[in-house]
Amino acid sequence: MKNIIFLAPPAAGKGTLSEMLVEKYGYGHISTGDLLREEVAAKTELGKKAEGLMKAGKFVPDEIILKLIENRITKPDCENGYILDGFPRTKIQAEKYDELLKDLGKELGIVIYIDIDKQMAIERACSRITCPNCGRIFNKYSVEMKPKVEGICDDCGAKLTQRADDTEETFIKRFDEYMEKTMPLYDYYNKKGVLKNIKAYVSKYDTFAEAVKVIEE
Repeated sequence: MKNIIFLAPPAAGKGTLSEMLVEKYGYGHISTGDLLREEVAAKTELGKKAEGLMKAGKFVPDEIILKLIENRITKPDCENGYILDGFPRTKIQAEKYDELLKDLGKELGIVIYIDIDKQMAIERACSRITCPNCGRIFNKYSVEMKPKVEGICDDCGAKLTQRADDTEETFIKRFDEYMEKTMPLYDYYNKKGVLKNIKAYVSKYDTFAEAVKVIEE
């Protein structure tokens, strides 16, 4: 099974698609944000270093992120394939990740870019509600994504909230910034011949079907 890196603008549905692929194929799902939080909570040496930097308002260096990824992709649940969510974010990180894979004797797999219309992304983001407890994402105007009980998480019963930065003005800034920063990464993987493009449809099942087709080619 092919390892996957997702490149996706905000509100493209990367998290939802990852969950569906994990359920279908048994992928290991690797979120760099989750990895950092887990290390900090476990009070590991890497976690202590990362926590100190974050508390000081500094970026966690690539070396720490790559070590966390190395530790994670060598675990049993990643042997048959994994999804990288939120990494790499820069061309330099992509090059360092290539070196890590070479050292571990692992294959890159494929890079999937989820193409979403900007207006659709704005509408999705501004109606998105999230569970602060378990992290599940809902959409109050989507038939497929709205909670069974208005304002309440289906999974854990917590009260759903809306991100403070999910206003149209702030979202447009995030979207445009992502597109500007990600294009070098898009070009990098395109030149390597591993980039696949899929479309973000209104229905998550249509997007999922396109992703499955790419994976199973």
